[in-house]
Amino acid sequence: MPKSLVTGGAGFIGSHVCQELIQRGHRVVVLDDLSGGFTDNLVDGTTFIHGSINDLNLIDTLFAQEKFDYVFHLAAYAAEGLSHFIKRFNYTNNLMGSINLINASINNGVKCFIFTSSIAVYGSSPELPMTEETPAHPEDPYGIAKLAVEQELAVNQKMFGLDYIIFRPHNVYGERQNIGDKYRNVVGIFMNQILQGKPMTIFGDGTQTRAFSHIRDVAPLIAESVEIPAARNQVFNIGADTPYSVNELAQAVARAMGVEPQLVYLPPRNEVQDAYSAHEKVRQVFGDRRHVTLEEGLQAMAAWVQEHGARRSQKFNQIEITRNFPVAWLD
Repeated sequence: MPKSLVTGGAGFIGSHVCQELIQRGHRVVVLDDLSGGFTDNLVDGTTFIHGSINDLNLIDTLFAQEKFDYVFHLAAYAAEGLSHFIKRFNYTNNLMGSINLINASINNGVKCFIFTSSIAVYGSSPELPMTEETPAHPEDPYGIAKLAVEQELAVNQKMFGLDYIIFRPHNVYGERQNIGDKYRNVVGIFMNQILQGKPMTIFGDGTQTRAFSHIRDVAPLIAESVEIPAARNQVFNIGADTPYSVNELAQAVARAMGVEPQLVYLPPRNEVQDAYSAHEKVRQVFGDRRHVTLEEGLQAMAAWVQEHGARRSQKFNQIEITRNFPVAWLD
């Protein structure tokens, strides 16, 4: 029975990965500081440790005691737009915290390090859909940090033999998502606004496009990856194939929630206009899977959201730069 560490396992994607790992026979230890996760998300059968990936003493002690076979690193603050204004926080948590885990994995003989990166590493690419061979030119600190960890893993595999698997998911939504985070996860933001009787707010004209990926298209592959030798030391785009505009998404969310769409357009923010990726590589290695359609995924999430209710929007209290900060985020 393999033993796996899942960082961020009380969060959205992390909790679903934990569920898949338990079903596949893993013993799972969750490390989460609950800054973006909730104890309600913890999966039965996991061992929970409340702590930070930046606590070096905790990390070193934990790895020495538990002798993990695998590390699934999903702990991150994944707010691309906000990352411009929280650079120190971003790099401390998303880069240096990852380095702490990589060092401990090397020192304690971890067999494989599974890292959840992002298509933010591509930036605003003229090549659409983006493939794993598309040059990486991140345009925000979040994407820069993710790319740096990817490069660090490749270097460490050559230097120390630590195998890795990198996934670049995009625009993941679904049950257990933190809909109270107003800085990220547009599906959750829309649904939370609807529950509160507020209009859905859209930055810019809403023509920006993304491929919105339900969690069932992402978490099972991440959990399964360590069982597939051909996945080792590879990078995979992962998620939905079909792009939609934010305007189209808003209409679809309203339908799923059973309301007429009410939209308010805000000044545009600094973001990539079009970002969606190709997934031929992951299909070649993992096999072809049926994807959850946008309508199916939104219906499933809407049912969960309506059962659990609205969440109060959370204000981030560690803003480091206020210049050009979006006015809509000041509330």
